[in-house]
Amino acid sequence: MSNTTISDFTERAKDKLIPLTRWARCLGAAGIVALALATSSGAADKPNILLIVSDDQGYHDLGALNDKLLTPNLDRLAAEGTRLTNFYVAWPACTPSRGAFLTGRYPQRNGIYDMIRNEAPDYGHRYTDEEYAVTWERIGGMDEREVLIPRMLAPCGYQSGIFGKWDLGTLKRYLPTSRGFDEFYGIVNTGVDYYTHERYGVPSMYRGETPTEEDKGTYCTYLFEREALRFLESHAGTDPFFLFVPFNAPHGSSSLDPKIRGTVQAPPEFEALYPPVEKEFQEGKRYGKKALVPTREKRTRDYRAAVTCMDASIGKLLDALDQKGIADNTIVLFFSDNGGSGGADNGPLRGHKGQMWEGGNRVLSLVRWTAGGVPAGQVNDAFLSSLEIFPSLAAATGAALPEGVTLDGYDWWDTLRGERESPRTEMYWKRRGLLGARVGNWKWVDMAGQSGGLFDLSVDPGEKHDLSEEKPEVLQMVKAKFAAWLRETMVEAEPRGPFKNY
Repeated sequence: MSNTTISDFTERAKDKLIPLTRWARCLGAAGIVALALATSSGAADKPNILLIVSDDQGYHDLGALNDKLLTPNLDRLAAEGTRLTNFYVAWPACTPSRGAFLTGRYPQRNGIYDMIRNEAPDYGHRYTDEEYAVTWERIGGMDEREVLIPRMLAPCGYQSGIFGKWDLGTLKRYLPTSRGFDEFYGIVNTGVDYYTHERYGVPSMYRGETPTEEDKGTYCTYLFEREALRFLESHAGTDPFFLFVPFNAPHGSSSLDPKIRGTVQAPPEFEALYPPVEKEFQEGKRYGKKALVPTREKRTRDYRAAVTCMDASIGKLLDALDQKGIADNTIVLFFSDNGGSGGADNGPLRGHKGQMWEGGNRVLSLVRWTAGGVPAGQVNDAFLSSLEIFPSLAAATGAALPEGVTLDGYDWWDTLRGERESPRTEMYWKRRGLLGARVGNWKWVDMAGQSGGLFDLSVDPGEKHDLSEEKPEVLQMVKAKFAAWLRETMVEAEPRGPFKNY
């Protein structure tokens, strides 16, 4: 909760020329509660927010958990904050997962319930400019009626910047600066070549609403670090800020070159931190033809090197917060957008990105907010999700929740402080024919009829023992709840594009 007093906020609104209507919207019910909690001696400013999202990082891929991986800065964040062990995202792959946490709404409710990507590159096709201009990857985007985090925070005076992977539309009306962000530099697509910034030959880097190749040849992670540090330098100590850094690391490199595709590009200096790979390439197939492709050993080394490079950039962001004297009152959130793939380690969970097993939707997550009472060095096993981020940031900042919008998350701060049980008791997933549900500790999986079952996560987080035959009444209960959820979000909810027919 914010501790800003009414007089403090009024003066700041006057100084920044914030209209009275914006002030009223910011105050809201959450703001009234926050003000009631303010101390008589004067209160701290609104918290800054640093949201860091990695791409396809494994559940077990934290140096503090996995001695094969070097992540000293994420380890530091875990030591200074709380690690969440039962934290889920709302979809097992990139685009819908991101749309869900930015809106606080299930993908089925906000309309982004599948990927915005083209399939032709899977067969080795490189688009011409005119071909690409009319493809789904170019014209698809999140429904313009959806309210994203930066738009919710703007009436409270927050400056918002995103530097990294967007993945929610490339047309001007869908880009970040049309959705509430003040600044954007990054890739608009779901995956790119880390050096050319092209997605299968199509340039993907933008500044604001304009494509740019100004930094072509420079490794993506370094560019996102540079822009995020510049943003901090500009805004730290002045306006409260929402800084969103969605790295594309360690997502596989989206290049048509068979030697690059299938692994993750990483700078040589970070590759050198790991044991040398004896054999980097082997005979294989790509696009139906014989080709040299990366070995498993190389893919694992490259993945780890990309994670460690990203970790180094995260360290610089944390150092900048320290140097500016704002670390204690900056909410730092870190998690992966979905389960790991490629060289990732999702142990002890079953499955990986794209699947409904725990390894597809339960992800590594860290939270630090010293001024907000989030404990340091703690492990929190509460059932939580990325849907909680939107309402929790509203509660922390005093921002008003959007009117007439059904949210699917909860304010989690009391749960993180250990003051109450998590209000979340259920979670549901659907990716075409892949279905999943968690009700309490019961987990049901249906992998399009090919595999699945009912599992008790309290004793079987690895989903090894199917209890469908032993607990038919539980299976029926979970399926009934799933059907009710699907009816509510896909049939009865106000329709949202781009997939829904209305």
